[in-house]
Amino acid sequence: MKQERWRPPALLWASLVCHLGATTLWALMPHHWPLALGILVINHLALAVTGLLPRSKGLGPNLTRLPESAARQGWVALTIDDGPDPEVTPKVLEILAAYQAKATFFCIGKKVEAFPELAQAIVAAGHAIENHGQCHHTFNSLQGMSGWTREIADAQASIHKATGQTPRFYRPTAGLRNPFLDPVLHRLDMHLASWTRRGYDTRVQDSEQVFTRLSRGLRGGDILLLHDGNAARTTHATPVIIAVLPRLLDTIATLGLRPVTLRAVFDDPRTPHTDS
Repeated sequence: MKQERWRPPALLWASLVCHLGATTLWALMPHHWPLALGILVINHLALAVTGLLPRSKGLGPNLTRLPESAARQGWVALTIDDGPDPEVTPKVLEILAAYQAKATFFCIGKKVEAFPELAQAIVAAGHAIENHGQCHHTFNSLQGMSGWTREIADAQASIHKATGQTPRFYRPTAGLRNPFLDPVLHRLDMHLASWTRRGYDTRVQDSEQVFTRLSRGLRGGDILLLHDGNAARTTHATPVIIAVLPRLLDTIATLGLRPVTLRAVFDDPRTPHTDS
């Protein structure tokens, strides 16, 4: 995926115009300060709401589906967040091996430091590890550029030290972000990746419900989100991902689809090498 020169998205240009307009109005016509203030409040609300929408592209490029070339080949991406987890991740790897399926694990840097052997097992099995932040704090979306840089770069270092693999994609906690993230990712030569469909398997205990959300309308090009870390448990105390994954892989096979890693898609010569 070729990185071009960073360009602010249209929403940020509009934000700049709003700030200039409100400042000018306030300076030239002070008695209209309520209007100027209202413009700024509406502008910042728009930025905040956009950052709360994980699949939004208003704050910069965001991979929500695989490119059309991958979709035509029937490729889908299984992405698995919040690990590695010493209880769940080995079982996930066993299931993936049984189906000869590949997945992308968005790992937390501190967990990789705590369980480097699990991170190494993920890579040794032919899967990819990508960046889910060093600490995975919910308040990451409130950070400025230095905070984003530290969170992402520290995880890059942790993952590379454990596996020798340098992540190329970043997924923020719960997909939450702000306008400062995109220029940081561009400077680090990384790409924001979200998802096409998710099962909410960190809080939904009903594996049938999670499976339905992930499989209904499933088609080539979809990016699926599951969790090996912070996984909810069924009423039988089984991690939801363990209950769902075999059925999901059976469905993928029945539909003639093939699970591949994100980096395999973009290493394929048929994939256009442009920003998401």
